[in-house]
Amino acid sequence: MNTETTIAPVRTPKPKWLRVKLPTGKKYTELRSLVDKYDLHTICTSGSCPNMGECWSEGTATFMILGNVCTRSCGFCGVKTGRPDTLDWEEPEKVARSIKLMGIKHAVVTSVDRDDLKDMGSIMWAETVKAIRRMNPETTLETLIPDFQGNERNIDRIVEVSPEVVSHNMETVKRLTREVRIQAQYERSLGVLKYLKQQGIRRTKSGIMLGLGETEEEVLQTMRDLRDADVDVVTIGQYLQPSKKHLEVKQFITPDQFKKYEVLGLEMGFRHVESSALVRSSYKAQRHIN
Repeated sequence: MNTETTIAPVRTPKPKWLRVKLPTGKKYTELRSLVDKYDLHTICTSGSCPNMGECWSEGTATFMILGNVCTRSCGFCGVKTGRPDTLDWEEPEKVARSIKLMGIKHAVVTSVDRDDLKDMGSIMWAETVKAIRRMNPETTLETLIPDFQGNERNIDRIVEVSPEVVSHNMETVKRLTREVRIQAQYERSLGVLKYLKQQGIRRTKSGIMLGLGETEEEVLQTMRDLRDADVDVVTIGQYLQPSKKHLEVKQFITPDQFKKYEVLGLEMGFRHVESSALVRSSYKAQRHIN
């Protein structure tokens, strides 16, 4: 008789600094009611962002365009991957209307990757920015764009509508890019950021996640690479596993380590460095215009 027992692996519990309070406050309650009443779609709610209450109270929210199915299958991302639906050409007006209803002062717009489209979604991107401008002339904008496979004509469509901030995330260090961002390329992403600046974008921005097995020196090298591409703003946060099918968390980064990256980043010359466990791409986004 086999008396051996299988012991399930023990997962490291999340540290106390990753615990968050439920969002509260009058402004949050009002916006939550509007989102529910009009079925508005924000990344804040669909992604259960830990900073939702704080951002909404400051008049900032994030919206996703081009559907909710991505053509890429990144190992860290919880967005569905597969064959996307056809484009909804009413989407620009819907996003603009949502921003108006919510009274958003600073909007962040992002999207899935649409490698299935000839223009990779860049025309819809431009139309969305134009619609937001028409309906919300006082609202400032950040566009968190995909790499458009490095195609300059597609990137130019973003440049032409001139958002206050254009962001493209590196997500991780060079060594881990192939594992974390399967269809992306480290140098191509740097090239996109550098090209944006060369074409006159006033504020460029990028973000990385920690806890995937990177070393401190690799993080610092990524930051140096971003500065060499003349990037103005960097966000650094803790990777959290969306599901068991995604990459595991290798390490929980301490608050002291995040603070160290913030200090070193400012010394490198970044205009803004947002570095802490719960930081996400759009955290404190309204500050990054200046």
